[in-house]
Amino acid sequence: MNARVVFTLAAVVLAGPAFAQAKGRLNLPEFAALADKASETVSVTLDANLLGMGCRFLNGADPEEAAAKKLCTSLSGIYVRHYSFDTDYAYPKGDVDGVRKQLSRPGWSRIVEARSNKENTTVDVFVLIEGDKAQGLSIIASEPREFTIVNIVGNIDLEQLHDLEGKFGVPDLEIETSKKPAASAKPSPAPAPVPVPTPAPAPTKPK
Repeated sequence: MNARVVFTLAAVVLAGPAFAQAKGRLNLPEFAALADKASETVSVTLDANLLGMGCRFLNGADPEEAAAKKLCTSLSGIYVRHYSFDTDYAYPKGDVDGVRKQLSRPGWSRIVEARSNKENTTVDVFVLIEGDKAQGLSIIASEPREFTIVNIVGNIDLEQLHDLEGKFGVPDLEIETSKKPAASAKPSPAPAPVPVPTPAPAPTKPK
């Protein structure tokens, strides 16, 4: 077997995972060099197999965990990267922008865009739609001293995403949906009681 054939076969084998990559999944850097700099680190990498194992540990008797269990069984991956630092911009902003550029590919649509020039914060939420279904969700939130990247892959029901908050490293997604309970209205104050005048005592007749 000549060297050209060997190199061709090796390239096909190495490229296999990229071809098999699920729709909606981003190529997230490992940010390995940031672990020593960060004061807080969260790195979650759950493919379909690991996610299936994790779903089995959720308590189906608890209503909240039962809802999360039902949702996560329809997913094929959850990937989270979060780093906090003690100084401003201790992380490579270009790496975060590189992930954001992936979301300009066809199919991705931004559904939330939030900017604060005063606090130098940026939050973007994107969904990948195919037909009438969401196949991917990505959130990129950056501040001077921290950044968070969330990538959820699979058949996603946006109305149920709140059930994943706090599980598998998924932070508060802060996505408004029609099923999110509205704040209860404050009861109207009761009207003030109307004072009833006390009748004056009848005059006594002189004896």
